[in-house]
Amino acid sequence: MTRPIIVFDLDGTLIDTAPDLLDSLNHSLAASQLAAVDEAGFKRFVGHGGRVMIERAHAAQHRSLAVEEHDRLLKLFLDHYTVNIPGKSRPYPGVPEAIARFEAAGYLLAICTNKYEANSVALIEALGMTRHFAAICGQDSFPFRKPDPRHLTQTIARAGGDPYRALMVGDSQTDIDTAKAAGIPVVAVDFGYTDRHVREFEPSAVISHFDSLTLDLVQGLMASAEG
Repeated sequence: MTRPIIVFDLDGTLIDTAPDLLDSLNHSLAASQLAAVDEAGFKRFVGHGGRVMIERAHAAQHRSLAVEEHDRLLKLFLDHYTVNIPGKSRPYPGVPEAIARFEAAGYLLAICTNKYEANSVALIEALGMTRHFAAICGQDSFPFRKPDPRHLTQTIARAGGDPYRALMVGDSQTDIDTAKAAGIPVVAVDFGYTDRHVREFEPSAVISHFDSLTLDLVQGLMASAEG
């Protein structure tokens, strides 16, 4: 029988990568002589990968961005980020215990992120967590990405999981919309990278700590989804 699976978003869900993403964003903005983004304003720009972060940061400062310049700044961003992996990024409290809890119960685990796959794999490897995940899929793993539900369903397929016994964990409207479109229940963490409370996007459940991601919660949501 195919095993049940939990699919996690990465940035702002499993791993607190904000300090490093912010450093790399500001590194690229300096090349355009734009003001640095502060930590308080960072959540407005994150969620769809480096290219969108750069675009949003320019728009916030009323600066246009030609395609060639956008490509150049994205390369600066990615080069800076890649060289510094894992930097200050660390798993959120309760993540190791949650992973152990669901592995012991026979669940597969996977990552579905709008971060580039190579950087996602490198980060998870640098943190010593690779062995826990049956698949790590980024924005360039398939010809589509979140919020396209196929990004999630193909991640599940690559991991060898059961799409009818699956659950998504994320921190943003993008994650919630993706899971809903795939017909998969979604638990939203409320400590991630969004400037609106995740409850507004109507996930299946909201948690404030990974200790609350219990077997009973996950099994109940999966059972409800099966009808």
